[in-house]
Amino acid sequence: MNPENNYIEINKSSWNKRTEAHLNSEFYDVEGFLKGRSSLNSIELDLLGDLQGKSVLHLQCHFGQDTISLSRLGAEVTGIDLSDKAIESAQQLAHNTNSNTQFICSDIYDLPNHLDKQFDIVFTSYGTIGWLPDLDKWAKVISHFLKPNGKFIFVEFHPVVWMFDDNFETVGYRYFNSGAIIETISGTYADRNADINQSTVTWNHGLSEVMNSLIKNGLEINSLDEFDYSPYNCFNETVEFEPKKYRIARLEDKIPMVYSVVATKKND
Repeated sequence: MNPENNYIEINKSSWNKRTEAHLNSEFYDVEGFLKGRSSLNSIELDLLGDLQGKSVLHLQCHFGQDTISLSRLGAEVTGIDLSDKAIESAQQLAHNTNSNTQFICSDIYDLPNHLDKQFDIVFTSYGTIGWLPDLDKWAKVISHFLKPNGKFIFVEFHPVVWMFDDNFETVGYRYFNSGAIIETISGTYADRNADINQSTVTWNHGLSEVMNSLIKNGLEINSLDEFDYSPYNCFNETVEFEPKKYRIARLEDKIPMVYSVVATKKND
């Protein structure tokens, strides 16, 4: 079977395998989270603003740390993820933190068949759209779940980062979407020594593809910002130049590593 046609099952298996390793990793620091640490970073917190009383749909939430962190800020939050293992862990984490956060296991494109509600904010961040083949369908889902004048808040690793090989020595991939990238990898970004071997199917998405998908589906772009660092130490060959700010050592501040978008659903 063509892996591209079976990408949902392949990637679901990949994330199911990762979840246990991530729960036990220093990267995610579940122990600190249970004691009240927020998993959100300044980039997204500045964009989200006051969440008191707001309804938030969190797409591709993994095992729910950011989702629960949003609820701790006063929002009513629903988290969505493809991985059933991650959603089970998210529900347990919500129980352990006395959070009323709701979680649904669903492929993003199929979410309208599982959820009938509109939200003040749709939020997604860091390593999400690379798992999706069709950004037009993605943006349609975002628009579908936003109230009129609702906000889409998006923070993602910059497409320039995904052009490089794992050690950032050569340009190994095309910036633009040229179809599925099918790979087998060992370990995981949260624990490179984890005893995990997995197949993945991903896609690169340039900025114009992202922006035009949102515009085409009735969202007005309010801001686009780029950042010369990552708040996560999830790449090889990094240096921490300020607390929780990482760059690729040999590239210094020369490339963008993260970008953010705020868009508003037009009230037509």
